[in-house]
Amino acid sequence: MSIRSRFAPSPTGYLHIGGARTALFSWLYARKHGGRFILRIEDTDLERSTQESVNAILEGMTWLGLEYDEGPFYQTHRFDRYKEVIQQLLDQGDAYYCYCSKEELEQLRAEQMANKQKPRYNGKCRDSAVPHGEGMPVVRFKNPTDGVVTIPDLVKGEIVVANKELDDLIIARADGTPTYNLTVVVDDMDMGVTHVIRGDDHINNTPRQMNILKALGAELPKYAHLPMILGSDGARLSKRHGAVSVMQYRDDGYLPDALLNYLVRLGWSHGDQEVFSLDEMVEYFKLENVNVSASTFNPEKLLWLNHQYIMNSDPAHIARHLSWHMGELGIDPSEGPDLIDIVKAQRERSKTLVEMAAASVYFYKDFDAYDEKAVKKNFTAGTEEVLMRLHDKFSAIAEWEGEKLHQIVINLAEEMELNLGKVAQPLRVAVSGTSVSPAIDVTLSLLGQEKTLSRILRAINYIKTQINSGQS
Repeated sequence: MSIRSRFAPSPTGYLHIGGARTALFSWLYARKHGGRFILRIEDTDLERSTQESVNAILEGMTWLGLEYDEGPFYQTHRFDRYKEVIQQLLDQGDAYYCYCSKEELEQLRAEQMANKQKPRYNGKCRDSAVPHGEGMPVVRFKNPTDGVVTIPDLVKGEIVVANKELDDLIIARADGTPTYNLTVVVDDMDMGVTHVIRGDDHINNTPRQMNILKALGAELPKYAHLPMILGSDGARLSKRHGAVSVMQYRDDGYLPDALLNYLVRLGWSHGDQEVFSLDEMVEYFKLENVNVSASTFNPEKLLWLNHQYIMNSDPAHIARHLSWHMGELGIDPSEGPDLIDIVKAQRERSKTLVEMAAASVYFYKDFDAYDEKAVKKNFTAGTEEVLMRLHDKFSAIAEWEGEKLHQIVINLAEEMELNLGKVAQPLRVAVSGTSVSPAIDVTLSLLGQEKTLSRILRAINYIKTQINSGQS
């Protein structure tokens, strides 16, 4: 049997963390078993579905690298097929028209609640084709009234639901449009989906969908319901916990690799291993190793993991993602040092690509002002002479190479009988505007001779005009 899994988001918002994890687990399962991964856009909620949300979902899938083999399929393009299946169920006697008004149903629900009964449709129209009331009828599925539905869930184990607990759900609204539980069944059946991997908030839908599939004579897929993701306070993950758009994590400087690694560990484990390559995720992933209990979203752990990826991934891979962030700061990374060298220089101290980009701007364009604290601490009496002598020595060398530059700094400190920091730190502030940068030889190498000399002269002039004038 060829494995066919699917991810079926509703385009009523962005692709969020929970949806991305569902997509990842479905994708991993298909890749693990040589199957096919299908993307289906469940856009039958015409009032809330938007093209903007569709675009956000597709953009998120692309950024994460979760390529799909088939799709995207849109449910709004399949209305004729849904009407055909609804008619089939009506003709078979497995569905019926229901003429009960909204007011009748609300009254029924209120009475059931008052009697501490489970709210459910009472089947008034189930065995009567006689219209009553006004308006167009809905279509309800005639759910079996006896027996049980057994879900051999691949994550939670066997789940048994009595049919008497399930009421006759609506499969077509009064305007003829199909409802979720009908469309998802038809799509899974027509697309040959073998494994439905989704959040456990769908467990209540599964027995109903299985009964519809049985009525249609379709083969049942295998189901795997993933435990929900909770915030640190134990409540269901929401925006206040960080359940923002997947693309917000890109904007905040996270690598897609790190986010995928974090998501796979939200509810799945392989021994004590924390960091996984994508190939390792595919190799080790098993649904039976998915936890039954809910997982807690931990932003600090995600940040730690992102730093691990920044430090240990191929610098060329990091550079490709960093380039976008440099562009967001108005910098063309081709007009300056190679981004790969920037990554090598900055990765130890950068937890996000946003931090790395912000800390690297001075390599590409002049800064507007010096950091006040850095100036106060490092542009002191004698600094002007240190910088002038550095300028003379740097101007005299033909080969701009890190080791030679570092030796010049060391030699000058010895000549002037100064602590190395009294030479290196004023130089760092002069060329970067701050007191924090990569090692001074690396910083100077990346800047190049022309920029370095120009900025040293700028610092000398600044000291003359600002520091010395203030002392006089």
